[in-house]
Amino acid sequence: MLKKILSVRPQSFPINLSLFILRLSAGILMIPHGYSKLIHFTEKQNSFETFLGINSSVSLALTIGAEFFCSLLLSLGFMTRIVLVPLIITMLVAEFKTMNGAVFGDGQLAFMYLVIYAVLFISGPGKLSIDNYLFKNNLG
Repeated sequence: MLKKILSVRPQSFPINLSLFILRLSAGILMIPHGYSKLIHFTEKQNSFETFLGINSSVSLALTIGAEFFCSLLLSLGFMTRIVLVPLIITMLVAEFKTMNGAVFGDGQLAFMYLVIYAVLFISGPGKLSIDNYLFKNNLG
């Protein structure tokens, strides 16, 4: 038992379970951020952060798309790497534009999500995902 606990060899089931927990929790915890923006869209649309010449309404809509809809798909493990791209971009903007790169201050949460999303992008969704069931025979 102790040998197994101290083992440094990757084991398939614990890795896949860890990816599932990370993916599910990151997705579920981000959904309320997007939902809040979605239900208050008209109130926020003129005051939301602009970026690269994108007006505040479009910027807000893109953020909602990432934080709410992409997070929902991330939680399910469906099109995981694709939905992580808008989430990563959103967290980059949140951290380095909105929070001015305050990794150890107000931007800590955005940076934490950014790291989690990067890890999931690199690792993929794992076996406990819809992607695995749909595409396991079609992807290399």
